[in-house]
Amino acid sequence: MKVTQEKLPDSQIGLEIEIPAEKSQAAYEKVVKNLARTVNIPGFRKGKVPRQVLLQRLGASYIKATALEELIQDSFKQALEQEEITALGNYNLRSSFDELVEKFIPGVPLSFQAAVDVAPSVVLGDYKALSVKAEETLYDPQSVEDWLQQRREQQADLVPIEDRPAQMGDVAIVDYQAYALLEDGSKGEAIADIKGTDFKIDLEQGRFVEGMVEGIAGTALDENKDITVVFPDDYPLETVAGQSVLFNITLKELKAKELPELDDDFAGEVSEYATLAELRESLEKQYQEEAEEQTNNSIDNAILEALLTVGEIDLPDTLIQEEITRILQQTALQMEQMGLDIRQLFGSEHLAALRENARPEAVERLKQALIVQEIAKIEDLKPDAEALTARINEIRTQLAGQTINQEKLTEVVTEELTSKKVLELLRNQIQVERVPQGTLNPPDEEDVLEAEVSEVVEAIEAEVSEVVEAIEAEVSEVVEAIEAEVSEVVEESAAQPE
Repeated sequence: MKVTQEKLPDSQIGLEIEIPAEKSQAAYEKVVKNLARTVNIPGFRKGKVPRQVLLQRLGASYIKATALEELIQDSFKQALEQEEITALGNYNLRSSFDELVEKFIPGVPLSFQAAVDVAPSVVLGDYKALSVKAEETLYDPQSVEDWLQQRREQQADLVPIEDRPAQMGDVAIVDYQAYALLEDGSKGEAIADIKGTDFKIDLEQGRFVEGMVEGIAGTALDENKDITVVFPDDYPLETVAGQSVLFNITLKELKAKELPELDDDFAGEVSEYATLAELRESLEKQYQEEAEEQTNNSIDNAILEALLTVGEIDLPDTLIQEEITRILQQTALQMEQMGLDIRQLFGSEHLAALRENARPEAVERLKQALIVQEIAKIEDLKPDAEALTARINEIRTQLAGQTINQEKLTEVVTEELTSKKVLELLRNQIQVERVPQGTLNPPDEEDVLEAEVSEVVEAIEAEVSEVVEAIEAEVSEVVEAIEAEVSEVVEESAAQPE
């Protein structure tokens, strides 16, 4: 069979395939025989339909089209085997099928054109000459002290206080009721949704609404006082969001936290270590490793971004669509784990837009992965057998009870560990400049503008909602008034003698 290849954009190979005369005749005769054996035509027993009647009833075009479909499928498969082409996905017919049907004459050679996606080739530049900037995460000794302090507060005893006012750090038990604050500063109506009895509150910065804790500090036991606070604009309760509200509070109980001593006994209570020194050493090592891991992640991300500048790849759409599907599956899984309902977001009406939005990320991820794989081939980097087995077993444990495709799992883990080896190599070979955290990621102007626009839209929507509610309320009052008048007229009419 004669096959001519042509390299096309987007990692496709175009094929011009000539179907030999004897093959076109054989395929046509096969279809005619199959139809004669299976088709139902009134007046004839199945399998006994004369050829000429069959052609007349079904039509020459229908029979030719049926034969041509089989011919194209078989010929394309044979062409791939003959040319030793590994295809990704199915073929794309480049010739017009209707025109092929018109040209098709059994026993006469016929040519058609098709295209197929193939694995992309990667053209690499000098990746060892790259230089990148990455944010460095430094170990902060204060993180150890913060951890110890948090555990001390969790282990603290609460001691009743009666001889002094409340102060920051105490635990207060209060009754409270919120009231609307009128324009003249006086107390308005009580807000039913904001009240509490025997409410426990830690007097620490950031607790409850800003200003509440600071207002309670300095309050004496059994004292009743008013505190004015301003609720944030994004507060979930819309009736008070962004509003100044007056709180009337009564301090009923006051307790001080009696923290445990920072000693070996404490270390044994909160950890597996016998001494405080061992616990500190363990925490220091943990936070140092976390800082180093965050720094390495930052460097790896910078390297992956830089690799896109030294690699040329023509991606086939088959791979892009597969990666888009993978991204959406990951997104859906994360949403489900957060307890969100994915049925509405991933409905058929939104799916096309979601796939289009995910395309840039899919293209970037694919290019980075393929460049890393190419570097692994050049540098002859492969994962250690022990590390591969250990990682596979780790994932199998995490997915216990689920059906696992062992071949696919091995492929994914091999790619993951190979990527780590490549990035580790590049971290040591290319020039990496470490910069302080926050240096490379200042607020994006577009993000800031988008946030500002969002705020304006929300404000407009809120105003429109208020107007609609007001109109609905007025309409409701008018309807009620009309109904009342009609009811009175009916009652008066019923009361009058006939």
